[in-house]
Amino acid sequence: MNEVLGVVALLGSGVTAGVLFAVALSVLPALFAMETGTYVHAHKLLGRNWDPTMPVIVLSSTLVNGVLAVTVSGTGRPLFAASAVLLLGVSGVSHLCNVPINRRVKAITDPAVIPADWEDPRPLWRKFHYLRTVLSVVALVFTAAGVTAI
Repeated sequence: MNEVLGVVALLGSGVTAGVLFAVALSVLPALFAMETGTYVHAHKLLGRNWDPTMPVIVLSSTLVNGVLAVTVSGTGRPLFAASAVLLLGVSGVSHLCNVPINRRVKAITDPAVIPADWEDPRPLWRKFHYLRTVLSVVALVFTAAGVTAI
């Protein structure tokens, strides 16, 4: 059973790291190249499917890594525990930092009419995104190492 959970943990951690890495590598530079109104419109479109999906993937991966941290013995135990903590960090950064920024962007009802006092959230969003990307890649490394120890 631990072998199956290991595959699930590796898949979830890999998808999480892969998505966040792809956003950092490709999507963010594109969003930064856009005029503000276009960025607001694109941000809304990009989040439409990811916003409900990624929390499920991240939290499920956290849970499976946590279960493995309890059920395996030897060197795999601390590796899965570390991965679970790192993925919990990804979730925390997302929910406490990126999601509130997303809500502010989505609150713009007409991308052609940006409020005069509106501050461009892209630099701050990128900072938090890079943090959660690093956390997810390290979690993937620990999950992979844990799977090899099963």
